[in-house]
Amino acid sequence: MSRLSEPSRRTVLTAAVATAAAAAGAAAVPATAAAPPVRTEAPARPARAPERVVDHHGWTSYTDWCGGTSEGTRAQAGKRPGLVIGSPAGTTDYTDPHTGRTATWEYATWTSPVHRLAVPATEVIPSWNARTPDGTWIQIELRGTYSDGTDTPWYVMGRWASGDKDIRRTSLDGQKDGRSSVWTDTFAIDDPATGLRLASYRLRLTLHRTPGTRLTPTVWRVGAMGSDVPDRFTVPASTPGLARELDVPRYSQETHKGQYPEYDNGGEAWCSPTSSQMIIEYWGRKPSTEDLAWVNPDFADPQVCHAARFTYDHAYQGCGNWPFNAAYAATYRDLQGVVTRLHSLTDLEKLIAAGIPVITSQSFLAAELTGAGYGTPGHLMTVIGFTADGDVIANDPNSPTNEAVRRVYLRREWENIWLRTKRYNASGKVVSGTGGVCYLYFPARPTARQRAALTAVGVRV
Repeated sequence: MSRLSEPSRRTVLTAAVATAAAAAGAAAVPATAAAPPVRTEAPARPARAPERVVDHHGWTSYTDWCGGTSEGTRAQAGKRPGLVIGSPAGTTDYTDPHTGRTATWEYATWTSPVHRLAVPATEVIPSWNARTPDGTWIQIELRGTYSDGTDTPWYVMGRWASGDKDIRRTSLDGQKDGRSSVWTDTFAIDDPATGLRLASYRLRLTLHRTPGTRLTPTVWRVGAMGSDVPDRFTVPASTPGLARELDVPRYSQETHKGQYPEYDNGGEAWCSPTSSQMIIEYWGRKPSTEDLAWVNPDFADPQVCHAARFTYDHAYQGCGNWPFNAAYAATYRDLQGVVTRLHSLTDLEKLIAAGIPVITSQSFLAAELTGAGYGTPGHLMTVIGFTADGDVIANDPNSPTNEAVRRVYLRREWENIWLRTKRYNASGKVVSGTGGVCYLYFPARPTARQRAALTAVGVRV
């Protein structure tokens, strides 16, 4: 199946889960969200190893917000500079496709300067950090210039609010121009084998509020990760360089099985928000008692239910939208969240050494990861350290209890399933791997050591 004919990431995941479960003869394969689109064609180009395959760029400073093009927005100074509505540019009607409700909103826009990618990209994934009080929401768009000098349309990469009273947060699948497409949270060149790449891009933020009020969203960060990761079934082995384990809370998604099925069929699919909640609490943040009042008091770890609800993408019908998880983390006091790709476990070791745990996305057969006991077309887990032998210590939410969440996985196996871009599924077809995708959550004002580690892996803070 080519990218041109692919269904949404959600549809692909459902089919892949059914296939994997049938092949394994087990009903325990997790329907974890955040699987990449499946590709069944043979590798289009030989593996290569350029020095740099990822370009992450973000706008975060007061100077950044004063740049670009503003129509009704205003840069806000302070300890955490941001972008807010100044004088609205006008009003617009929005009909929510998930509720049918039409409402009028005041709006203001900010368009970033052009960012020329150091790595002309086959994929771009945006992420953002914002506060949206009730009565407000934001839209994030991307427009790029191809390597042949022509432009993409403005693609909507998300309509987002931290709550769900005003709009239902949503991605918009099906956007395409015959050369590129949007798959949930990812802009992708349809056929990388042609040599076409995205050479540069701009992002546009539209801030909305209830007319006649002084409400405003505040955007603290917006950016994107562009990448051109070569097709590869295997990656070079890295040399262990760190033995350290971070004390990260442990939560199982499986203990929430059947809870709140309106959010992607319940906890068995909540690997992404469960992982997000572990790291949010590692940094000392947690929803308040008032925040959790809606959760059934008989449910343990209600904060995991909360994370599922407030990361849920109503178009994707899942909690595994990568930028929505990063944005959820950043709703907590003085936290930032980004989606990026890392090059190797050496990069990941740099972050662990600085005290930054990492949420990683990977897919594998049960036989490919010793000790996992399951196979999955897409799963999120939290890397919290490395053993003296260099093996990966992970909080794996696909565990029967909180106590069983801590796992040790063989370094070589784990590294390969995380960094590869191609693999064989249970039916023997060639499908996608995630190529090192991860979420990074860290303080708005990181320590010098944390800043150095983030800079070393290409994330500006």
